[in-house]
Amino acid sequence: MTVRERTEQIERETLSPYACRSAESRGRARPLERCPMRTDFQRDIDRIVHCKAFRRLKHKTQVFLEPEGDHYRTRMTHTLEVSRIARTIARGLRLNEDLTEAAALGHDLGHTPFGHAGERILNEIMPGGFEHNVQSLRVVERLENGGAGLNLTWEVRNAILCHTGDDAADTLEGRIIRLADQIAYINHDIDDAIRGGIIFPMDIPLSASQVLGFTHGERIDALVTDIVRESEGRNAVRQSEEYRKAMVELREFMFRAVYYNPVAKGEESKAQDMIRRLYDYYRRYPDKLPAEFQEIRLMEGEERAVCDYIAGMTDKYAVEQFGDIAIPKAWTVK
Repeated sequence: MTVRERTEQIERETLSPYACRSAESRGRARPLERCPMRTDFQRDIDRIVHCKAFRRLKHKTQVFLEPEGDHYRTRMTHTLEVSRIARTIARGLRLNEDLTEAAALGHDLGHTPFGHAGERILNEIMPGGFEHNVQSLRVVERLENGGAGLNLTWEVRNAILCHTGDDAADTLEGRIIRLADQIAYINHDIDDAIRGGIIFPMDIPLSASQVLGFTHGERIDALVTDIVRESEGRNAVRQSEEYRKAMVELREFMFRAVYYNPVAKGEESKAQDMIRRLYDYYRRYPDKLPAEFQEIRLMEGEERAVCDYIAGMTDKYAVEQFGDIAIPKAWTVK
């Protein structure tokens, strides 16, 4: 018996009857010889962590554009926090932690530079619109690995696509990601906004704090515990009405106080103008696109190639590319 087979046997014996077992995966678009050490979902974790799109998350905005200070979240640290919250919920419900972790680590691979400001402007200018969850799926299916994609299992791809939007994931592990994402960003964005002086602890709605707690850790612990308590023994991932309302209240507060705050988000219009001008430039001069996007240009059109290129940029790289095309360079006579 291989290590993988032993792990699969442990899954059969210990996981909830509602869990997705590795050996029962719907498989990959392109079959692979099974790994003797890792289950298919463990293999997907490694493929995501070692891909270029994952590494770029460390230089992509979460909420604050290029904040000064070492402790503000980036898209990378957000992803790691989602992963930890999701795995804790999965463990509490005896669901498949490996599937949960793979989906969490991959859920934001398609996010744009400059956070949701970048997503909104690409949605506006890209024919057919733009959604980061759809782009995340495109990253793992088409863009990574020289255009071959990561060839992940069906369950991981489904969870990545359905972590936001109207459709729920087919697995309970995938449904965890939607709630873990919300728990993570609401709470760490509160933490960052307090650190940045945008809000103060006494601004947080008292009614929500009385349910969830008054600190970062208390809120996360309360929300995770509630999900496990409400979902245990059921073919569902759900919250109690009291805790769901408290989380919705916190989210609405953050939109009012932070996400639409002119102090916190005052530079977003500049970032969006930059992305619009990058898009127009590469549409006008598609030969300037890197070589790996030329095939996409030929097969799927210039708009698709330009959108893929810009969506994959980090904040810093987007600024550099904009500088190259828009800012005159000094000329020196030797």
